[in-house]
Parts: sequence; C-alpha cells; structure tokens
Amino acid sequence: MSPEALRASIEAAGDGLSAAEALPLVERLLELLEAGEVRAAEPTDRGWAVNAWVKQGILLGFRHGNNAGESIGPFHFRDRDTFPTWSPEGSGRNVRIVPGGSSVRRGSFLDEGVVVMPPAYVNVGAWVGAGSMVDSHALVGSCAQIGSGVHLSAAAQVGGVLEPIGAHPVIVEDGVFVGGGCGIYEGTRVEKGAVLASGVVLTRSVPIYDLPNETVYRAGPGETLVVPPNAVVVPGTRPSDNPFAKRHGLQLQAPMIVKYRDPSTDAASALEEALR
Repeated sequence: MSPEALRASIEAAGDGLSAAEALPLVERLLELLEAGEVRAAEPTDRGWAVNAWVKQGILLGFRHGNNAGESIGPFHFRDRDTFPTWSPEGSGRNVRIVPGGSSVRRGSFLDEGVVVMPPAYVNVGAWVGAGSMVDSHALVGSCAQIGSGVHLSAAAQVGGVLEPIGAHPVIVEDGVFVGGGCGIYEGTRVEKGAVLASGVVLTRSVPIYDLPNETVYRAGPGETLVVPPNAVVVPGTRPSDNPFAKRHGLQLQAPMIVKYRDPSTDAASALEEALR
C-alpha cells in the first residue's frame, strides 16, 4: 500500500476500526516509518508540517495491540505486541546500536551513520538524521524529529508527543549540539547550528532571553518556541516579581542566548568561548 493510500485509509476510518482492520494498517505504517518514507512531521518551504495521520496510525497500534511478555537474557519486559524493538539488520543503512541496554522501538527511523550509545531510548515515530549521535542515557521521544549531524550528549532528554495528534513534536534541526543533561520538551524547535550548553531546559512556556539582540522569544498560544539558528544558549536565572520570592531571593530559570555561532566555528569552540 502506498503512503497516500495508507493515509487515506487511516483518516477515513478514524477510530472506528476493528483490530483485524487496524493492525495491517499499523504494520504498513511502521514499515514506512522505518524506511523513512513517511514521518510524523517534515520540513516544508514554510517551516514544519505535522502529519497528524501518522500519529493517528500509531495510536491505533496502541489501541489494538495486546500486552505481551518477552524475556531476553536476565531482562523481562511487558509491552504492546505492536511495538517491539527495531533491528537495524536489513535496513540497508550503517547504523550502530552499541550493546549495553539501549532500545529502539519499531516505527523509528535511524539514518546512515547514526550511533546509539548505551543505555539510550528511541521511541516510536522518532526520526534521527544521518551522522547523529544519541549518547548514553539520552532519550528521543515519540515522534521527535532529530536532524543530521546532531549530537545529543549524555542524559539529554528530547520529549515526545502523540496527543493531541496535531501538536508539533519536538524538533532539533541539522547540526545542533545538545549538551549533557539538557531537556527539550513539548512545543519546542531548535533551529540549525544552535548550541545548548549543559543543563538548558526548554519548553514552550519558558521564554528565551537574547542578549546580543536584546529581545525575548516566547511561544504564543498554539505556537512553537523557536531557538534561532546558530544561537548559543546557556542556563540562566531571572528575578521573580512575586513578593514572597523577592523576600527570599528566589529566581526563575531563564535560558539565555549569549552569542551566535559563526557557521565555520565548531560547537565546542563556540560553547567554550560563550561560557568564558
């Protein structure tokens, strides 16, 4: 079944499918996701477009799958039988999933040269572009979109989103460096070449303060929080206007752009200079 025919079948049926009707559609969707022929969101000339039908199909898999146990060596699992782990064998792509406890769920796409260090987790619907590194204890959440040449450092968390189906997943574009312990969560897009220092936490409800341009980036209602291209972002704080907070010297977190990276400057050099 072509991607176009699959989309039409899933959209037309909605939630009114029996398991016998839904499961072949889910299987075909997982195949297309793993081949990179469809994705939960994709870049367009006007930004990024969400393919809500992909999320709708994934949710069908959860709805009609059955919990099943599985044992591998000393480890024991119990999950929906529609979403076992994905094997890079047979994909035709040179992907490394290093031994030591990582899991890549079915319906994920890992492009040529991707490396997943243990233990890490890549969830269903995620896309990881060519040459990217998913380091130890890192998470690529459901439907998250990771570009090419991205480095997700140890313990970096890229949140996932399945519902509402029209919501933008977390997007990390090409060439981004994400430092250790960073959190990039719902409604956030990090544009090309940006650098996030260790410990930066981004959500659509948190403003970003741009020191070089003396401006503040916020996500409006229903919008995405966007980190501009080549921005170097570090953790910061700002005072709270709350009287109690003032009396106790309490601060709110405030991610700050301290400089913009020259495209010819590597991420490590840009970050070191900014932190100094």
